[in-house]
Amino acid sequence: MTVPPVPQAAVVPDGGLLAVHAHPDDETLATGALLATWARAAQPVTVVTCTRGERGEVIDTPAHPTGVGHLEGDGPALAAHREGELARALGALGVTDHVFLDTVAPPTAGAVPDGGARPRFEDSGMAWVAPGVASGVATEQLPPRAFVGVPLDEAAARLAAVVRDRRPAVVATYEPGGGYGHPDHVRAHDVTVRALELLETAGDPVPALWLAVAPESTVRAARRALAAQPAVRALLAVGAGLTLPGPDEALPPVARPDASLPPLVAVPVAPVLDELLVAMRAHATQVQHVTAAATAGSTAEEEPTGILGWYALSNDVLAPVPSHEFYAPSGGALPRGQVRREPTR
Repeated sequence: MTVPPVPQAAVVPDGGLLAVHAHPDDETLATGALLATWARAAQPVTVVTCTRGERGEVIDTPAHPTGVGHLEGDGPALAAHREGELARALGALGVTDHVFLDTVAPPTAGAVPDGGARPRFEDSGMAWVAPGVASGVATEQLPPRAFVGVPLDEAAARLAAVVRDRRPAVVATYEPGGGYGHPDHVRAHDVTVRALELLETAGDPVPALWLAVAPESTVRAARRALAAQPAVRALLAVGAGLTLPGPDEALPPVARPDASLPPLVAVPVAPVLDELLVAMRAHATQVQHVTAAATAGSTAEEEPTGILGWYALSNDVLAPVPSHEFYAPSGGALPRGQVRREPTR
């Protein structure tokens, strides 16, 4: 059976955008084109990052030498390094307003004991279970201030304070599965939804909520297009330890059955591809083999199933840079009458 294309509307930056992410690099990998498109339109853009990625793996191989492999397992040192990577990536995307969620004082906060810094929200850690799919670690392995253990309303109240201050038209984050299953991503989604509920309860303006998704057919087609790239086949042939995801393998939560999706907002990547690739390369401890495809004069830039390049994470599985990002709008007053639907649960 052929599934009809998912209805799409072109993105129209209008008013502020606030994106909520779990770790440094997520802003680029999940919403990089959206951020760069909004910034290029000279609209306000804010990125809120919930942790500093203290428990992330570090890529440092002969094919991708970063010289900082020793930082893996050293949470504070890796956090400091990834803060620098994040700053460079945001600069490439044109984003000038950034907030770490744990630096925001809760509305009912008292004095910090002994005049010290507020406790940080820490990366909860994860394990790869399939290409592009992650799961959480055992409870006994969680750090004391793991983001997944922070009370939901505590984190949500801080985020609500940021939204109340910035007054964006759109808040963007992951779909309920966190994009690829990382527990901090799932928590970021839950915190975002709860923050908007707190605003509504208080009688404050509630922005539109956009959830990053992708039609399943588009994801599978992009995987096939990736495998067909001559440059990708040549890269695999040199024995760099890379693999390809199978187009028929199980997909991460970001990929939703086409028939289940409401009309989506589509963000073309090609106009901001240069900015996106620079931002990806800025996250060198997390992202490797960032490459632009030879798409000049082709239809790949226009087709939703086209790819504009590729990259790999620490799992050494190549992933396509898609021609479009997609968002499912849900709730709130969307700017200038754009589509409005319930969350894609």
